[in-house]
Amino acid sequence: MATFISVPLKKSSEVDLAKPLLKFVTATYPPGEEQAEYARAVDELNKLRKSALGRPLDKHESSLEILLRYYDQLCAIEPKFPFPELCLTFTWKDAFDKGSLFGGSVKLALASVGYEKTCVLFNVGALASQIASEQNLDNDEGLKTAAKFYQLASGAFAHIKDTVLSALNREPTMDISPETVGTLSQIMLSQAQEVFVLKATNDKMKDAIVAKLANQAADYYGDAFKQCQYKENLPKYFYFQEVLPVLAAKHCMMQATAELHQSALANQKKKFGEEIARLQHATELVKTAASRYDEYVNVKDLSDKISRALTAAKKDNDFIYHDRVPEVKDLEHIGKASLVKATAVQIPLSQKFTDVFEKMVPMAVQQSVSAANSRKADTVNRLIGSMREATNLCNGVLASLNLPAALEDLSGDAVPQSILEKSRAVIQQGGLQSIEQLIRDLPELLQRNREILDESLKILDDEETTDNELRAKFNQRWNRTPSGDLYKSLRAEGNNFCSILDKAVQADQVVKGRYNEHCGMIALLCKPENEISAAIPSANPAKTLQGSEVVNVLRAQLAQLDEVKREREVLEGEVKAVTFDLTTKFLTALAQDGAINEEAMTTSELDTRYGSHTQRVQQNLRRQEELLSQIQVSHQEFSALKQSNSEANSREEVLKKLAAAHDSYIEISSNIKEGTKFYNDLTEILLKFQNKCSDIVFARKTERDELLKELQQSIAREPSAPSFNVPSYQSNTPAPAPGGPTPAPRTMFNPQQPQAKPQPPARPPPPSIPPQAASTSAPVSSPMGPVGTNPPPVAPTGPSQAQGPPYPNYQGYPGFPGYQMPMAYNPYAYGQFNMPNMPYMPYQAQGQAGYPGAPPTQQPYPYPQQPPQQQPYYPQQ
Repeated sequence: MATFISVPLKKSSEVDLAKPLLKFVTATYPPGEEQAEYARAVDELNKLRKSALGRPLDKHESSLEILLRYYDQLCAIEPKFPFPELCLTFTWKDAFDKGSLFGGSVKLALASVGYEKTCVLFNVGALASQIASEQNLDNDEGLKTAAKFYQLASGAFAHIKDTVLSALNREPTMDISPETVGTLSQIMLSQAQEVFVLKATNDKMKDAIVAKLANQAADYYGDAFKQCQYKENLPKYFYFQEVLPVLAAKHCMMQATAELHQSALANQKKKFGEEIARLQHATELVKTAASRYDEYVNVKDLSDKISRALTAAKKDNDFIYHDRVPEVKDLEHIGKASLVKATAVQIPLSQKFTDVFEKMVPMAVQQSVSAANSRKADTVNRLIGSMREATNLCNGVLASLNLPAALEDLSGDAVPQSILEKSRAVIQQGGLQSIEQLIRDLPELLQRNREILDESLKILDDEETTDNELRAKFNQRWNRTPSGDLYKSLRAEGNNFCSILDKAVQADQVVKGRYNEHCGMIALLCKPENEISAAIPSANPAKTLQGSEVVNVLRAQLAQLDEVKREREVLEGEVKAVTFDLTTKFLTALAQDGAINEEAMTTSELDTRYGSHTQRVQQNLRRQEELLSQIQVSHQEFSALKQSNSEANSREEVLKKLAAAHDSYIEISSNIKEGTKFYNDLTEILLKFQNKCSDIVFARKTERDELLKELQQSIAREPSAPSFNVPSYQSNTPAPAPGGPTPAPRTMFNPQQPQAKPQPPARPPPPSIPPQAASTSAPVSSPMGPVGTNPPPVAPTGPSQAQGPPYPNYQGYPGFPGYQMPMAYNPYAYGQFNMPNMPYMPYQAQGQAGYPGAPPTQQPYPYPQQPPQQQPYYPQQ
């Protein structure tokens, strides 16, 4: 009775997890202990997959534990790695499809970790069913173990049923389709209930309980049978064709068991007629199982038990009780009691699981941290940018007013001290040569970045073009994700890089224009003091302004303005020094709410961290604005006191240009250095982008090759021509045409019969033939009619052992044009022709067993007929 169904394992192709995961780790985390730890974890994960999927697994709990650990680890790392960007392709074969000679088995390759999880969970259920089927059900421990693993298998298949379509986002292979795994889940649940029936029977529990348990098991088996029978795709599998009779037999046997125990309950209640009716019904059920499914299940023990109970019950009723035996339809329905439930898939499945990537934060947290850092950078840049803009405005206003040079140039012939300081600052920073070298380097850096970006986009374009061509060629058969849809994010990123480079080119042009405008004065600042003094026109003021109140007020205001600028420099350093990490808060939010409101959390943290700095910056800017207004008023008074003449105006104009040239030099130098750093940093980013494009294109190429191979195999499996019906006149073997042989490889007959001959001697007993060659078909009638009393020979359905195997495609085989049989040969006339001059020459090909020689004359036996013409003799390709 104990025939249990187990599920075969899916087989996976080898996948190298280490290379893409290590590339992500090295690109994301800086060199150090953390990166080394994650690298070791990646190596351990790769080894775990090889242990779980790269070798045959024993039907033991230790093997199942490895699968559970690998599944748990996949669930743990799925949110921590950007698997869609890594393009790891997992290839799995259909568990039930055995393939064909030319086509191979059905398999599916997807770049989806959800697909990998689904297939691993399928193997968890399959291996659990195999372990349960191997248990010894004669002891209590084996029964408990079997029930546990059948329920685990049922839960695994049920989980796949609920999640497979969302995990794959495409049509799965038939073995993991919702219909198939739903049926498997029901089968496993039925077997778990049957195990509880066996345990209840072994524990000698009350008949009422056993009857309810068995009746529930019968219902489960009935549901499973219906699911197999009415699902269109399932019976196509040979596996399910073998499972169907087992399920039907188990349904009958469990129902018979329920009736047997319910009859005992009826006996206890003195309902002897009901007892007999139930036993008779049980007998019919067992007979049905035995007659239809005897090769799948053994019902002898159950049948004997029911038969003994029925005999005793009839005897007692006939001689003692004389109770009326009711119809089966009038019997009260047996109750049901289920003790099984599909084990829910709850992570972790393994009690011994330890996440080797425990310290790595999930991708949701990584993305939130990245977004928070971006918001932080925007805030810092906004504050620093406003302060630098205020500084530039201040310098521009002072340069237009020729301050503080105008206050230092009261004599009218010496070089102002501020101009000399500016000259020394320019010379110290490299002067004109350093800035010209930086400007010459910018086009090369830009061109390098352009080439990297163009090459990255080109490999995407080439792969997408190939994909579109194959899609147009194979139409619906090319059922993978279109490259255009898959590359949307990459193309958006590439377009963003193009826009960044275009803006950078515009910024470079602005900087070059500003340099060309001020390069003459910058060159003058790089010269010695005497040359600078000679280049500045001299002027003799009409009156001295030394000790003037206006001059003193203006100098005091300029000193206050310098203090404001120094305060901004301190503020800029403080703003840059602010650091904070929201990783812990994001992890807490993800654990508590299952999601992260990054914008709200980051905005709140930025307000806390930079709120005071923002207020101080605004106060500083307002203070500068007030001082500039006061300085402009004081300068007007100062200008009114100065004597106005052409020499003084020319001198002041040159001093203004020198001051503006210094400020422009500082700004241009800073801009070009930032531009150089920007291009160098962008080169690293673009190289990562290029690697990402190369990786996804390589993965797509691998997936394309796999799909092309599958399509070629499926095309090879298709029939070369549509099926057709053979005409009725060709269904019977035609008689041989007069004067010619029948088509090969049949034996030829001569239609011209010789004169009557004496009757041949009695036929000796036939030679012994092994059972595998002894199967025969209907006898072939001879055109000559019977000769003597010898019965006609029987044409074997396949070549007998004496003939040897059929040999394809060689010359000289009897019946072919190159080998003419003697026309007088008659296989039915035993002993009439010894043919001494024409011995039978057996053909023996190289490496093949030869045909047997002619039989001895004294012990003739019939030469066996070849198969009928409508049955091809040679192996069909």
